[in-house]
Amino acid sequence: MKFELLAPAGDLEKLKVAVLYGADAVFIGGERFSLRSRASNFTLKDIEEGCLFAHRHHAKVHVTCNIVMHEVDIEGIEDYLKALERAGVDAIIASSLAILKLVKEKTKMEAHASTQLSVLNSGAMEFFESFHIDRVVLGREVSLEELRMISSKTSLDLEVFIHGGMCTSYSGRCMMSNYMTYRDANRGGCAHSCRWKYFLFDEEKHPLGSTYLSMSSKDLSVMSVLPQLLKLKIASFKIEGRMKSLHYIACVVFAYRKMIDEYVRTKKIEDFSVYEKMLAKAENRETSTGFLKEGVTLSEQLTNLDEQTPLKNFVGIILDYDTATQRVTLEQRNYFSLGQKLEIFSPRGIFPIKITALFDEEGNEVKEARHAQQKLYFDSEIPLCAYDILRLDDSANF
Repeated sequence: MKFELLAPAGDLEKLKVAVLYGADAVFIGGERFSLRSRASNFTLKDIEEGCLFAHRHHAKVHVTCNIVMHEVDIEGIEDYLKALERAGVDAIIASSLAILKLVKEKTKMEAHASTQLSVLNSGAMEFFESFHIDRVVLGREVSLEELRMISSKTSLDLEVFIHGGMCTSYSGRCMMSNYMTYRDANRGGCAHSCRWKYFLFDEEKHPLGSTYLSMSSKDLSVMSVLPQLLKLKIASFKIEGRMKSLHYIACVVFAYRKMIDEYVRTKKIEDFSVYEKMLAKAENRETSTGFLKEGVTLSEQLTNLDEQTPLKNFVGIILDYDTATQRVTLEQRNYFSLGQKLEIFSPRGIFPIKITALFDEEGNEVKEARHAQQKLYFDSEIPLCAYDILRLDDSANF
C-alpha cells in the first residue's frame, strides 16, 4: 500500500517547498470557504499555478472548503467548486454535507469529509460510504485501538493527522474566539484565544500566584508510534500548519518522508533520534502523541508557553544558482554573520557550507546580514538549487 504524505501550504511558495521536500499532496485554502482566513491563501490563479507545479512533480492538491456553512455562505459555492476543478484541483475537503454533495454531483473532484465532522466510529464511516464520499479525515480524538477497528471495517480511504497543532476544543469546533473577539473560528476567524496568557485573581482582584494559565493543547507528533500507524490501512498521513513558516514545513515534511520511506524499505525504524533531531530544527511547540495512546492526562496535554523560545536558525532561502559563475542568489530571513557555522538543508540532504564572502545587490561586501528578505550573493563550488535553505549549523549533521 502506498502511503500519502499530505502537507499544509499557506501560500504558493510553501506549496512548492512542501512538494520539493517530499509531500505526495498538499492541502491549501482558497480565498473563500476556508477555516484559515488569516493564512495568505490562494487566488484562483495561484491555485492553477500550484496545481501545475504539483502535478509536474507527481503530487496532488486538495483545497479546504471546510467552514461551518450558514445560509449566507451557500451563494456562489457551486460556481467556486467548478472554478477549482478547472484550475486542476484533485480533491475538496469539507465539513458541510451540502458542499460534499455538490462536489460529488457537479464535479469530478474527490470529496473528503473534514476532521470537523468528528468521525470516530465505523458507523459514521458506513454513512459516508453510502454517501459515496472518497475519503474521511478522522477526528483528532481517535485512539490507536479505535483506528485499528475502524480501518478493518471500511473500504473508504482514511486520513489521519500525524503532526501539528491540536485544538483545545473537540475537533476544532470552538466558540471561544467568537465570544471574546467576535471572530468566528468555525468560519475562518479563529483568534487563538486558548493560546493567550490568562492570570488568576480572587474576588477582590488579588492575583493568585505569579504564573498564568494556558488552555492550549500541546502539538501532535506521532513519531514514536508511526510504525504502528503504518501497519494499519491508512491512506494519508496529514501534517497540520498552513500558517507555519516554509522552514517548518520543509523540516517536518522531510523528516516524515524519510521515516515513511525507511519503514517501507525495511519494515522498521532503526533510530528515532535521527528524525527527532531533524524535527528539533523546526519551530515546534511542546508535543505529545495526543489521544492516540489511552489514558493521557490533562496535565500531559496542556502546553507550557513559558518554555517556548522561537528559533532563528533559518537564515535564508536560495533563489537561484548560476552554474557558469557559481554565484548563489540568497534571500535572507534571519540575522547571520560571516564566520558562523552554516549548513544547507535541501531535498537532497543536509550538508555544511562555508561562506567566505557575502555581497549585496550593489556589490558591496556584507559582514552581517541584518535585513529580512534582502537579496544577497555568495559563491559556492557546491551546486545549489532554488528552495534550498541556508540555516545555522547548531547540531551534528545527519
